[in-house]
Amino acid sequence: MASVRAQSESPGHMAGATAAALVQASAHHAFELFKAREFRRLAGFDTLDQVEQDRIFNELVVAYVVLIILVLEAPDLRVPPEFRDYLTSLKEMVPKAYVDNLRTLGVESEHLRVWEKLISLRYEEYAKDRHEVRSAAMHLESREKALDLDDLSRIQLLVPVQAAAIGCHHHVCRGDTDGRDELFKLTLRSLSRFYADIRIRLEGGKITFLMRARRALRRMISPRR
Repeated sequence: MASVRAQSESPGHMAGATAAALVQASAHHAFELFKAREFRRLAGFDTLDQVEQDRIFNELVVAYVVLIILVLEAPDLRVPPEFRDYLTSLKEMVPKAYVDNLRTLGVESEHLRVWEKLISLRYEEYAKDRHEVRSAAMHLESREKALDLDDLSRIQLLVPVQAAAIGCHHHVCRGDTDGRDELFKLTLRSLSRFYADIRIRLEGGKITFLMRARRALRRMISPRR
């Protein structure tokens, strides 16, 4: 019994259970946004067939899943140094956890392989976009005043969610984002709530972070680049 208990409480088992819980939460948040009346209106669902609606839902889910990964590898995540190895293991388990969740729902193997590839592609894309997001934000803010440490901290704080929101919006709209700022704002708000919740949990529920995040999110640049 002792060995079973030790195994169940091992870091690997804990990371696997946490990854499963995180991807289930991501799917829930994506579904809530997908079903929201305002999102469907702004996305023009009345003109879209079921295949296209399903594609949009898939892009939403992937954005939330990838955002989890971006949070776990954020350099400014305030966790003890010894916790970093655990986060690395957790990050590596997230894509598999979502695919495993689909498998339990009866999704066929050929479709699971497509999901694995899609998550990998979007991660590579959004992770790369982080550099452009950070550079653009620093350029915009530095035009008004010299950047101080608080400014740099706030910019860094918002990079993961901005990168995920910008990329998701681009794919939902199939690249045709002109005049669709309201759809972007709605997507950004939903992703931001999920992002803040994950970071607060990982950082121990610090109220100071929550206040800082809310101030930063209110000042976030809304239009897509």
